[in-house]
This record gives sequence, C-alpha cells and structure tokens, in this order.
Amino acid sequence: MEVKNMALSLINIHVNVTGTSTRFFDVLAATLTVTNGTTVPATDFLDDSGTAATAFPVVANGYYNLYINGVLQEGGSYTVSATELTFNGVTGTLSAGTPLVVEAVEVATEI
Repeated sequence: MEVKNMALSLINIHVNVTGTSTRFFDVLAATLTVTNGTTVPATDFLDDSGTAATAFPVVANGYYNLYINGVLQEGGSYTVSATELTFNGVTGTLSAGTPLVVEAVEVATEI
C-alpha cells in the first residue's frame, strides 16, 4: 500500500455574531393572579427610555427572557408575542408593586 503525503490546509472561518437587547419594564399596579393563559398586555410596559410600549419586538433569531422581581424565569413558563406576555402552566399570585421585565434578544451572524 502506497501512502501519499497530502498538504495540510487550514481554513480560517471568521463568524461575526452581533446581538441587540431591548428591555421592557412594568411594575404591577394591582395584585395579579396567575393561572395558565394569564396575559399582561405589552402596552402595560415601558421601554428602556421610559416611553410607553406599543408592542414587543418579534424576535426571529433569538429569545425572550422574563424576570419577575429580578429573578429570571424558566423559558417554558411564559411566551411573548407582539401584543402580550402570556404565562404558561404556572399558578400563583404576584403582589402589587412587583416588577416584571421582558427582555427581547435578537442575534445576527455574518460570515
């Protein structure tokens, strides 16, 4: 069996990943009883500049985070659409004055 020497070629792939994060804030004005399907409208939130939100951004390549009283929530316990935050499969009571933060993270890659 004949062994041939082959030149080793290194390929340098440069991938640039960028991301944007937009946050929305709501401090509950009243106690919120949470059951499966409970919603909070996007219009209840303020954006980073303190302006009333009209909608949440639709994230095509990324994810949403939900923080309740500063604590990150499990991804399956909520969904976010352009118009609302929806609680899924969780129950409980959130007291008036509890802060909610929705973070929309969009990621883009360039080769």
